[in-house]
Amino acid sequence: MSKLIIQIFVGVSLLLCDHQAIYADEALADQARRSLAKATEFLGSISTNGGYVGIYSTDLKLRFGESKYEKTRANEIWVQPPGTPSVGKAFLRAYKATDDKQYLTAARKVARALAWGQREIGGWDHRVKVDHLKPDSVQPERAKGRCTFDDNISQEAISFLMEIDQILDEAWLTESVELGLQFMLKSQFANGAWPQWYPLRGGYHNNYTFNDNSINDCIRVMIEAHKHYGKQKHLDSARRGGDFMILSQCKPPQAGWAQQYDQELKPSWARSFEPAGICSAATGRNIRTLVGLYLYTKDNKYLKPILPAIDWLKRSQIKPNLWGRLYEVGSNKPIYGDRRDGNKVHYDYNEISEFERTHYSWQSSYGIPGIIVYYERIKQLGPETYIAQRDKSLTIKECQARAHSLADRIKTVIASQDPNGRWKRGNEIYIADFVSNLNNLCAYLELVKNDI
Repeated sequence: MSKLIIQIFVGVSLLLCDHQAIYADEALADQARRSLAKATEFLGSISTNGGYVGIYSTDLKLRFGESKYEKTRANEIWVQPPGTPSVGKAFLRAYKATDDKQYLTAARKVARALAWGQREIGGWDHRVKVDHLKPDSVQPERAKGRCTFDDNISQEAISFLMEIDQILDEAWLTESVELGLQFMLKSQFANGAWPQWYPLRGGYHNNYTFNDNSINDCIRVMIEAHKHYGKQKHLDSARRGGDFMILSQCKPPQAGWAQQYDQELKPSWARSFEPAGICSAATGRNIRTLVGLYLYTKDNKYLKPILPAIDWLKRSQIKPNLWGRLYEVGSNKPIYGDRRDGNKVHYDYNEISEFERTHYSWQSSYGIPGIIVYYERIKQLGPETYIAQRDKSLTIKECQARAHSLADRIKTVIASQDPNGRWKRGNEIYIADFVSNLNNLCAYLELVKNDI
C-alpha cells in the first residue's frame, strides 16, 4: 500500500472516529434532554402552586421539610435549600442550557411561589404558605412575621429572584426583588453584621451570626445585587459585611472567628449544645468570602486578616487535615457540646453521645485545605490574572474533555430515573436528589452546547 493511500486511510479513519464520538455525545445529550424534561414534568405534577418541600413519600401522602421530623402541610412550601429556590435555579439553568421555554415557564412558577410566600418585611421563614396564590393573581398578599438568614433561606430566595429578574420583566417580580433587597439593607447592623433573624426576636437569634454561612451568604447576595443592578448601596453593604469580618476577627494566637458574637463582640453560645468558641469551619468560610471581596473590589484590606487566620488553622489541626469545629477561647482546646446535657462543655470527643457525633459536624476538614490553596493561588497570580483564567471561555477540545469526564455520571443519573421521571430513595422522594441530578444534566448539556 502506497504511503499516500495509507495517509488517506488513516485520515478517513480519524474522521470517522471523530464523527462517531460526536454522534455518541449527541446521543447521550438527547437522553439527557429527555431525562431533564421527564423530571421537570414530574416536578410540575407535585408542586404546590410552583413550590416544593424537601421530602415526599412516593404516594405523596406525606410531606416533610429538611428532614422527617419536620412535617409540612399541603399548603406549605419549603424555602431552605435545597428547597424551592434551588429547584428554581435548576430550572433556570436548564432553560439557559437548552433554550427550551418549558424550563423558563417552570422557573417562573417557582418565582411566583416565592414572591407570594415572601413576608411583609421582605424575607422568608423556613416554610411559607402559598395557598393564596391563584393563577391570575397579580399582587401578593404577604403575611407578617420574622424572617431568617439561617441556612441560606432568605438569601437564596432573593438570589434566585434576582437571577430570573434578568430575563423576565414583570411588575410582581420587580417588586419582590426590591422588597427583598430593602430587607437585606434594613436588617444589617451599623457595624456591617447581620443577625440570624430579623426583626430581632431575642436570645442568640439577635447575635452577629457566621454559623451556617449566614453573614457570608448575605455578602454574596449583595455582591450579586451590585452585579445585576449596579447600585452603590448594595456594594457598600457587601463591603460593610467584609469590614465586620475584619472587626470581629479574634486576636492572635487564635486569629480565627467565632460562630456567633454577642453585642459586645464576644464569642457567644447559641443553642444549648453550641458553646462559645473559635470556629474552624467559620474561619475557613470567612477566608473564602474575604478573598471574594478582594477579587471584586481589589481592596487589599480584605486580605490582611487571612495569613493570621491560616496560621491559627494550621496550628489547630487535631491530625493532618482534621479540625475540631470549636476551640476554647484561651486554651485552644477542641470543645464539644451534647443535646443530652445542654450548656455543658466537653473536651473529649468520645464522651459525647453517638447521636451527637452523627447529627452534628464536630470534626471534619471543613474544606479548609482547598480554601488555603485557593488563597495561595490568587496571591501568586494576582487578581487580574486569576479572574482572566477563571472566566476564559472553554475551547471545543476542553468542552469535549469535560463532557467525556462527565459521561459516566450522566449515564448513572439517567439509568437511575424511573419511567415517571422520579429519582427515589426506597419509598421516598428527596428534592435534593432532583436538584443535584438536574444540575448534573445541565452541566453536561452546557458543555455539549458550547461544543457545537
